Amino acid sequence: MTTRRGLRLATALLASTVALALTPAAGASADARSADTAARSADTAALQRGLDAVTTEAGAVGAIAELRDHGRAVWRGGSGLRELGGTAPAPVDGRFRAGSVTKTFVATVLLQLCAEGKVGLDEGIERYLPGVVPGGAGITVRQVLSHTAGIFDFTEDSRFAADTEAQQEQLLATDRWRTWTSPQLIAVATAHAPYFAPGQGWHYSNTDYLLIAEVIEKVSGHDWRTEVSRRVLQPLGLRQTSLPGTSTTIPGPHAHGYLALSSGPADITELNPSMAGAAGELISTTEDLTRFNAALLGGRLLAPAQLAAMTSTVPADAEPPTEYGLGLMKLSLSCGAVWGHPGGIYGYTTYVFGNRAGTRELAISATPYDPVKSARLTPTVIALIDRAFCAA
Repeated sequence: MTTRRGLRLATALLASTVALALTPAAGASADARSADTAARSADTAALQRGLDAVTTEAGAVGAIAELRDHGRAVWRGGSGLRELGGTAPAPVDGRFRAGSVTKTFVATVLLQLCAEGKVGLDEGIERYLPGVVPGGAGITVRQVLSHTAGIFDFTEDSRFAADTEAQQEQLLATDRWRTWTSPQLIAVATAHAPYFAPGQGWHYSNTDYLLIAEVIEKVSGHDWRTEVSRRVLQPLGLRQTSLPGTSTTIPGPHAHGYLALSSGPADITELNPSMAGAAGELISTTEDLTRFNAALLGGRLLAPAQLAAMTSTVPADAEPPTEYGLGLMKLSLSCGAVWGHPGGIYGYTTYVFGNRAGTRELAISATPYDPVKSARLTPTVIALIDRAFCAA
């Protein structure tokens, strides 16, 4: 995730749902079409139930999802509401803050630059960013990408705490509007001691991807947003995906995100995402994210050597069981593994995962809220991901 785990989440709402039906193949007999339709309807019904659980059992205000198979959206679903106090359903085609999914886009650009001979994965970060990271000569670019460098995560600094109600009120009143630069955030991180010696552990650090973005700018001569747009968004036609910089709004239809205060829900949809930058500012849709993940895993964005490097992993978290590559996470399911990345930023949680071949992808966006039920969010979403890939 991008921001601190201290986000407080609160009340569940019953869902209104939307699903995209599947169409039988042309030329099938009437009986075959009928059987095919019944089987596929059962599949989409099960997926919809899984999505509804995100709003009922896990307490999200709303949730949307898309399942893509061999380049075609075979199911889109929505559950819950666009905003508290309203009646409009969660917009199935809506945009949302995708948080740390941003990291996969940034890593893709860095690996393209590696293929062009402009960056060496096993070179010290000091070579590209002299004097920026203490001990940078002994920290490789590969370690920074894989969160094995030991560099402190700036979001764990007390200035970014949002664990108490007083801290959340300060966030809502002032901190969410503040503009941070990448060098400022990196300086916050490097003022702290590292977690461990380079290569001697794994610790998720948002600082790592601010550094990768700085490397991209240093070797390409352009800022990381320009390179992501030129190398990924434009070639794939991801027109609903944006890198807002300091813009505080979400363009187009979107659900609202909230914090739960004792006085009631506080809308945090609008914020200055420079607090996340290259570690998590992306805005996107489920359609664009499934298309991106399919293109990445299908080999359309990276040469075989770079994709192999990206999918070479180290152990990460035990629960849910994950391993981490270079900006890409491997998640173990009941039938094998899927690849992608989760993302979280105030008010929004995102998941995008696909099979290694890039032929089947699922993206989910939720607006968590209930402080009690939110403990069920991750297992509920993992169950939906498992259903999408393992029940097929």
